[in-house]
Amino acid sequence: MASGLAEAGNGGLSMGESFKTRRITGIAVDPIHVGTGGGRLGRVDQSIVRDPVTRVPKIPGSSLAGVYRAYAAMAKDKYPDCAGQGQPDKQGKGGHCGKPECPICTVFGFARSAGGGFAGLAAFSDAQVLLFPVATCEGPVWITCPGAMRLVAGDFPDLEDHVIFRSQAGYALNLGWLLLQVKQYGNGQDPGPALNKLEIPEYIRQHLAAVSDKLFSHIVNSYLEVRTSVSINPETGAAEEGALFTYEALPRSTVLLWEVSSKNPAHFKVSDATVDAVKDTAGVFNVVAAAHPYMECLGIGGMGTRGMGRLRVLSPTATPQQPTAPKPTGGA
Repeated sequence: MASGLAEAGNGGLSMGESFKTRRITGIAVDPIHVGTGGGRLGRVDQSIVRDPVTRVPKIPGSSLAGVYRAYAAMAKDKYPDCAGQGQPDKQGKGGHCGKPECPICTVFGFARSAGGGFAGLAAFSDAQVLLFPVATCEGPVWITCPGAMRLVAGDFPDLEDHVIFRSQAGYALNLGWLLLQVKQYGNGQDPGPALNKLEIPEYIRQHLAAVSDKLFSHIVNSYLEVRTSVSINPETGAAEEGALFTYEALPRSTVLLWEVSSKNPAHFKVSDATVDAVKDTAGVFNVVAAAHPYMECLGIGGMGTRGMGRLRVLSPTATPQQPTAPKPTGGA
């Protein structure tokens, strides 16, 4: 968890904490499909978003921000006007209210043609794969890599290729298409201690393994869930000719990690007015965290009517609202 302090420009009076970043973990209750927005030729027709460097699938922060906003608006009774796109209709009705007392418009920002907009007090990172489930001859094993563990532990040593590391050395582990020699964790190579600080379920922490970054990408992309669907002709009730398509998804039980940074409302003003909806970084995060129960029920990404999308947030939960906050001394 990162935080920052800032000094106000009024003779050194502290304005308090400038921001606080909270690390959030979540587990896929269903397969999750966050598509690239278009089809392509290849193994599947509708692929999911991948990191351009590692080629490991991820959920973009922009996707998280949109879902968080919509569900938080439901929780705060601000749906639909303050959720989604913010411009009013031709009659001037609807759209973001843009009021300093609105928890959705202040935390997630708003854009209006008249009176300008506001960038918002919450920022979302991409959700990265931390632990990926793989079917083995021993049952499910959750695999991670140095690149993923550095998001949690900060420093994690590189691992050699062509082997898989576990708590105890043993026979080779059969991953279906891949047979890997099992080596015992060396100094600093055990992901368990860092993961124990997160709300990772016990049954996952008892079945961990680690591989190199290079091998992790190959394993993840080989074990993505791929489904085949077809469009139905409403007149005949039969499959539409030529409408067969395939799509991929992160499998169920994938553990994801992302961060939410909450800015101090005391450092910002909305149309020269003090932000009244939230008083501090804890208040900002409480508005964001109001969306978490909805994510487990309504999900994220596409194919929600086809059994996909539900995401259970493991940590952290909303924190109690602070009763007081420092008075603003400037705008931004």
